Amino acid sequence: MPSQHPALRDAIDAAFRAARERAAAGDAAGAFGALERAHVLGQRHTPTHVRAHFAMLRHGIARREGREVAGQLMRLAGAALLTWAWVPEGNTGGANVSAFERMEIPDELRRLIQPRP
Repeated sequence: MPSQHPALRDAIDAAFRAARERAAAGDAAGAFGALERAHVLGQRHTPTHVRAHFAMLRHGIARREGREVAGQLMRLAGAALLTWAWVPEGNTGGANVSAFERMEIPDELRRLIQPRP
């Protein structure tokens, strides 16, 4: 499992913090977008990957979105058991996309994930 360098950890923490702040302000779409950012940044690190899906599950429960809740339950199991073996790079993690779909990683996030030496 790749380690998380300080800039990546800080960016992940900031994304989770933004999700909490936006949810508290009633901005559900902004909160979920921040969780998607946290997911992309942390999906190669099992604890962070699981944390992102758990936060998405809580978001779905709070919003009473059955499809999101069901999708996150499946993704939580996959994140916990399979992150070490394979993740669909760039996938934003929500139930609105296939759990197996690779997606383009924005340059800003790619620089955080794979910094230059």
